[in-house]
Formats: sequence, C-alpha cells, structure tokens
Amino acid sequence: MNALWSVAKAKVSHRLATHWRVESFRLRNETPMVSFTFDDIPKSAATTGAGILEDHGARGTFYVSGGLVGTTSSPNWAAIEAQDIVALHRKGHEIGCHTFAHKRTCDLDAESMTAEIEQNRRYLRLVDPSIEVANFAYPFGYGSFWRKHQLKAAFRSCRSIVPGVNSGAVDLQFLRAMPLIDQCIDRDGIERALDEAQNNNGWLIFYSHDVTEAPSPYGCSPALLNHALEAASRRKIPGLSMAEALLCARA
Repeated sequence: MNALWSVAKAKVSHRLATHWRVESFRLRNETPMVSFTFDDIPKSAATTGAGILEDHGARGTFYVSGGLVGTTSSPNWAAIEAQDIVALHRKGHEIGCHTFAHKRTCDLDAESMTAEIEQNRRYLRLVDPSIEVANFAYPFGYGSFWRKHQLKAAFRSCRSIVPGVNSGAVDLQFLRAMPLIDQCIDRDGIERALDEAQNNNGWLIFYSHDVTEAPSPYGCSPALLNHALEAASRRKIPGLSMAEALLCARA
C-alpha cells in the first residue's frame, strides 16, 4: 500500500510540476542553441562523452550526485571518480547538482531538500573549491511542484526529462529535454529536434547517461553523440553548457 501511495504521489507531483510554472521566463537568445547534459555520472560520460564534446569544440553539463561518486551501486556502468569531476571542471565543462543521494524531489520535504543540496555542494567544494553549482536536474526525471519554489531560490535552472524544445516563454524550473539515448531516439529524431530548434530559435537540451559502444538502456553510443554534434554544426547551432546557454538566453 505504501509503495502504491508513493507512486501515485510522485505522478501527481510530477504532473503539477510539468504544467504549473513558478514564473514565466522569456528566452532572449539571438540564435538557436543546443546543450548536452549527462546525469548521475557514469565514468564513460566523463571520459568518452566529454572527449567527443571537446573534439567538436563544445562543453557539456554533468549533473553529479556526490553520493554515487566512486560507488559500485549501478549494474549499468562504472561510476565517476572524484578526479574525473576535477578533470571535467578544469576542461571547461559545467558541474550541476542532482541531489547528493540521488533522491526524487517529490519524496523530499523542504528540510530534506535543503540538506540534499547543501551536502552535494559541500562534497563538490571538497573535490575542488572552485566548482560553483548553479543548475539542477531532477533525479529519475520526477519533478515536484512543491519543491520548485525552493529550487528556484537555489539554482538558475532545473532540467526535466519531459520531451520538447524550449522556446519563447519557458519555465526555468522545469526545462524540457530530449533523450540522447540509443533506445529512445535515432538520427532522424535528432535531425527533427534540431530542425525544430532552428525553426523556432529554440534551446534544445539533450540528456543521457553512459557513452559506450554497447550503451545501457539510459545511454548513448559514441556514434549517436557524434551525429548530434555534427548535425548541430551543419546548422551552425552552438553546443553550450547549461550555464553558457542561460547567459545567451538572458541577453
């Protein structure tokens, strides 16, 4: 019964978060934009994925849950190590927040949410004191209407996994994103998403996890990531981290 209630509560909270905005923000970017983001973070995202982005002159946003760093808890991939976070940061990639213990925001009250955010910030400051965390992604993709006001005070943006391209008036506490996941999107789907961003002067955000030749159900192959970057380059759409894109959006 408790499990059923938890599922029902999560669905209601997520639906409210999807449709009820804290406030409306109008994007002011002069050109279309694309951001590549990675959650959790698998080691392959920090090595193979980051390397591919760098080869194309792009930088990504890596949403870290400090409690997962260096663990063997995932059956799908090897976890990132602390030195990988430092390497990402020093190469110009953005480090974002994914809570410390990778907990759904809909399961957290205000006090617990604050504790998760602060514990993650403390952890990342210990890893490298120069890391400043400004953007957030909802763990497991579950948003929370009740936590959106709180997250607005702590972060410049919150990224969901509800599909879509952001354009015009948007909800910065529930930005839409498209999966860059081999089991969810193909090359034609990537082209269509970039076409929409180009036609609507939009901000396309991709999300993924591991980057390997045989990706998990939540990850992408190097070939798919390369295709997305090449397709964006053909359209002259810059690949920006979330922080970089928000600077352009506020211009």
